Amino acid sequence: MSDFEIRGSKVLLRPFFLEDITDRYIGWLNDPMVARFSNQRFLTHDRASCLRYLDSFSGTDNLFLSVCHLDTDQAIGTMTAYVSSHHGTADVGIMIGDTSVWGGGYGQDAWNTLVNWLLAQASIRKLTAGALACNMAMIGIMERSGMQLEAVRKSQEIVEGVPQDILYFTRFRDV
Repeated sequence: MSDFEIRGSKVLLRPFFLEDITDRYIGWLNDPMVARFSNQRFLTHDRASCLRYLDSFSGTDNLFLSVCHLDTDQAIGTMTAYVSSHHGTADVGIMIGDTSVWGGGYGQDAWNTLVNWLLAQASIRKLTAGALACNMAMIGIMERSGMQLEAVRKSQEIVEGVPQDILYFTRFRDV
């Protein structure tokens, strides 16, 4: 898995390594703007919490990936895929922590790259992902990648004092 790489047009996806736990990465997790729509906003992260999270992927089929700028190889975010091999499903998530690249198509490229790669795997038949209804950027990424709205949990979470729906999207492998 150490030489595992997936190339998009703007990003390179590779495993997240111990040396990726940097002050910059921890800063993203603790940045209120980056974590605005994530339940990570309720936590304070440090090196130890990041190590525990990285360790949670060991010995599993799940993926924890670093999203790197293709031209500079600099990390700009992370992605996860929680895989259920018994069901042939994967639940995908993304965090673009480097706010300087927001709006530049890097999140979309990372998302499309991983989604298409996962659906090309014989063991994956269905992808899922979720976002708060107020997270319009993430909803746009999912819709542009061909995902369809599957379910809504009404007023499930509170963001800035306002109840928000969680929207669940899905995409099946083309048969």
